[in-house]
Amino acid sequence: MEIFGVDIGGSGIKGAPVDLDRGDLAQERCKVLTPHPATPDAVADGVKQVVDHFGWTGPVGVTFPGVVTDGATIRTAANVDKSWIDTDARVLLGDRLGGLPVTVVNDADAAGVAEMHFGAGRHRKGTVIVLTFGTGIGSALFVDGVLVPNTELGHLELKGHDAEKRAATKVKEDHGLSWDEWARRVRKYLAHVEMLFSPELFVIGGGVSRKAHKFLPKLEGIKAEIVPAHLQNNAGIVGAAMRAATGV
Repeated sequence: MEIFGVDIGGSGIKGAPVDLDRGDLAQERCKVLTPHPATPDAVADGVKQVVDHFGWTGPVGVTFPGVVTDGATIRTAANVDKSWIDTDARVLLGDRLGGLPVTVVNDADAAGVAEMHFGAGRHRKGTVIVLTFGTGIGSALFVDGVLVPNTELGHLELKGHDAEKRAATKVKEDHGLSWDEWARRVRKYLAHVEMLFSPELFVIGGGVSRKAHKFLPKLEGIKAEIVPAHLQNNAGIVGAAMRAATGV
């Protein structure tokens, strides 16, 4: 079974048909740059461009980098234009895609669901936290495999700032941090999250998970097991398609 997934990020909008039996992309993904400013209309145009690239005519799952309620309404917009807040993204994107059925889900929740079903969290019980490092830090919290949605742990306070303003991958790039310097920030962040939730497992996702060998060994002093995401930066696309398949 194939369903289309789109992952809206702070820097790029990427998507592809997903083989839900394998939990992997059925075709090589298409990616366009996220427009700036990332207004609803401009981002919707980017989503349409990605979907049209494949000539897709079925259900579409779309991730959003912020709190999403009822599979439709945007409540926060930390890394895109604030005009997204209170937008019915399901209606907006459905109209832009010519009436295709659209389901919208928080980006990290989508990545987490994919990792728990097909990837690094498969068959894991207890408390598991999936963290996606990119423009910001997304989070997905699971207890015995059940998602607690819209946790937004990237906005915990760390050193007087939103944690993602200290430890996101974009911060590493913008400030030219070495792997050692960035890993120290990530370790402090993980220690704070661990103090609050005592997870058995951290799954580290986002594009930086491809380079896990450069920083995971430096995350010392964390009691929880720490592993890279198996689906890496495709997890959001796969999770979006999984959510669209259920229609919620």
